[in-house]
Amino acid sequence: MSADEALRLGAIAWLEWRGQHPGVPDLSGARLMGLNLRGADLHDVDLRRSNLSDTKLVAANLSGASLSNAILDRADLVDANLSSIEAIDFQAKATDLRRVRLCHANLMGSNLTAADLRAADLSGVNAIAIDLTGARLRGADLDRANLHRATLSYADLVDTNLAHADLSQAILAEAELGAAHLYRANLTQARLIRAHLVTSYAALATFDRAHLTGADLSWANLTKASFVGAILVKTNLTGADLSGANLAGADLTDANLMGANLSYTDLRGAIFTGANLTDTIFTGAIR
Repeated sequence: MSADEALRLGAIAWLEWRGQHPGVPDLSGARLMGLNLRGADLHDVDLRRSNLSDTKLVAANLSGASLSNAILDRADLVDANLSSIEAIDFQAKATDLRRVRLCHANLMGSNLTAADLRAADLSGVNAIAIDLTGARLRGADLDRANLHRATLSYADLVDTNLAHADLSQAILAEAELGAAHLYRANLTQARLIRAHLVTSYAALATFDRAHLTGADLSWANLTKASFVGAILVKTNLTGADLSGANLAGADLTDANLMGANLSYTDLRGAIFTGANLTDTIFTGAIR
């Protein structure tokens, strides 16, 4: 019996087959669509170029598996373990990945548009150039994730942990980042046009040369953050705490800074044409 045939018989038959066939099972290129593999042990399996669309993999163990160029569109992977998988150019569109463990996975160049990743563990993930357009990541852990050049437009990142994450050159147009944790995150040259960051915590984060036109950062904690050369045109910074921030060369044309705290900020070369500065605090600011 081949590995493919054993897996089609279900998780129990597959477990027995694995016990009789030591080594790394080769399921590369297998067509496994629509199977019920709930709880299956697929750790370290070679699933490159396989098609697992619409497959049930609830609570399955795929840790260390090879999934590069695999397709898992609309699959159910709730509570699955995908830690340390190698999944370059992986495709999982509209896939249910709630509470999944993806820590330290390599997802470079993958397509997870409209995927549900709520409360997922993506800490330390390599997600360079990943497409997460419209994905749901509310409450997910992306601590130290590499999201350089990632696309997160329209994504739900409310209450998400992005501390120390690399979001340089990422696209976050109209993304929901309310109450997100962005401590020391790198958003250099990121595009956050009309993004919502209300009450987000972004102390010591870097927004140098970022594009934040029309973004909402009201009541955000931006203490000691860097916005050197950033475009903050028409940005809402009502009540935001920017104390100690670096806004040198930033464009704040028509921005709303009502009640914002700009104490001890570096404002050299910053542009405030048409900005609302009602009750703005400038104590100790460098101009």
